[in-house]
Amino acid sequence: MGQFILKTDTTKKVINIELEGTFSEEDGLKSIQAYQQTINPINPVDYELQIDCRKLNVTAPDVVPLLEGCFVMFKNDGFVKVNLTLENNPILKMQLARLGRKAGLDNIEIISSVTA
Repeated sequence: MGQFILKTDTTKKVINIELEGTFSEEDGLKSIQAYQQTINPINPVDYELQIDCRKLNVTAPDVVPLLEGCFVMFKNDGFVKVNLTLENNPILKMQLARLGRKAGLDNIEIISSVTA
């Protein structure tokens, strides 16, 4: 089961999203709904989006179109920058990078953190 936490820091103009686990289509739809409610009161072009994927599992093939839709949504919302932080997980990094390119998300940065 996938879990998500959304936090808006209006002072720093950052939206933080923490993702954890394996997302089903239902989990993905719930997170999209929460995301839309979070960004409604703000102007995303003034904000940076920071997504913590360190506890996220590789996305199952049937949920990939939903994830790709999220990347398109991030692009359309016009964030200043989109940062994805993940553990040393080359498969997830390739998957996210590919989806970001496919969605045309030019301002994406994927940061791999290695934990000891």
